[in-house]
Order: sequence, then C-alpha cells, then structure tokens
Amino acid sequence: MTRHWLVPDDRDLLEMLRRQTDITIEGMHALVNWAHGAERAADTVRDCEHRADEAKRSLWKALQESFAPPLDAEDLFTLSADLDEVLNGMKDLVREMEVMQMAPDEPTAEMVDLLAGAVEQLCAAFGALEAHGDEPTAHADAAIKAQRRVEHVYRAAMSRLLDEADLREVIGRREAYRRLSRIGDDVHRVAERIWYARVKEA
Repeated sequence: MTRHWLVPDDRDLLEMLRRQTDITIEGMHALVNWAHGAERAADTVRDCEHRADEAKRSLWKALQESFAPPLDAEDLFTLSADLDEVLNGMKDLVREMEVMQMAPDEPTAEMVDLLAGAVEQLCAAFGALEAHGDEPTAHADAAIKAQRRVEHVYRAAMSRLLDEADLREVIGRREAYRRLSRIGDDVHRVAERIWYARVKEA
C-alpha cells in the first residue's frame, strides 16, 4: 500500500489511548469487586490485562505509522506504557495472593478503592487532553491526591503488621501491601506525564 507522506494519518490516536484506559478501568472495577470478596472477578482482571496489552500494541503500531499525531508521539507512547504497568500490577497482585492462598483484607480493599478512583481521574484527564485549559492537569492532580491517600493506608497497615504473630500472614500481607503501593507509584507516574505533556505544549 502506498503511503502518502504529505497527508496526516487520520486515525484517532487519543481515542486509542482512551480505549486502553477504558479497559484499565474495567480491570480496576473488577479488582474492587475481587477485593470485596468476589473471587471470580480475578478472571476479569486477567482478561482485561490481556485486552489492554492488545490495545497498547495497536496504539504503538499506529504511532509508528502516524505522520502527525495529536500529541507528542513520545508522550503518547509513555502514557500508554506507564498505564499498562498499572494493570500489570493489578494482575500480579491477584496472582500473588492466589499463590499465597490469602484473601483480601480491609486495608487491601481500602487501597484498591482509592486506586480505582485515581485511575478514573486518569481516564478523565485523557478525555480532556485535546481541550485547552487546566482540566487534564486538574484530573492528574486528583489522581496524585488519591495515590497519596493510598500511601497513608499503606503505612498504617504495615505498622499494624508489627503486632501480628503469624509469620506467614506478615510476609503475605506485606507483599500485597507493597504491590498496591507500587501500583500507586505507577498511577503517580502517569499523572506526572500528563503534566509534562501539557507543559511542553505551553
């Protein structure tokens, strides 16, 4: 097929990024259900991780072929890659707790709930990337605020483990809490990249 270098690619790359985000939110909602006792929701988390990988690859391929992306190509690539790490972390959390034969506890559910809110803010930010003004960065800031609340819950939960006598429980919970904290770090990274992309456009 002949490629027309003088005509910008008309594929909506931002829409492809939003599609990846929608799948991530679907996975996040499934993780919320899992954290509140719906064990079979773990299968949905895994399915979303696979579908998000496909969406990510489609976006990356389109970026490679695009002549005039609506946002800096590096920013689109990085936003997609970092968002993928959020969902990868969710899948890994479920898998690790299944291996350890542990059910989510109250701090786990609380952190998952906060992370779900943060991911929804990222989705809203992506939806506003084409708009002028501060809407994308305001949503990014809200995501960071939720991530910081995750850290508060994380520190309190880790402190309570000092009073736990069951070594297996301590090791398992500690790894789960750390995984959730790392997911929060990934959310923070995406939010900061949104800020970076907007600063470059200024």
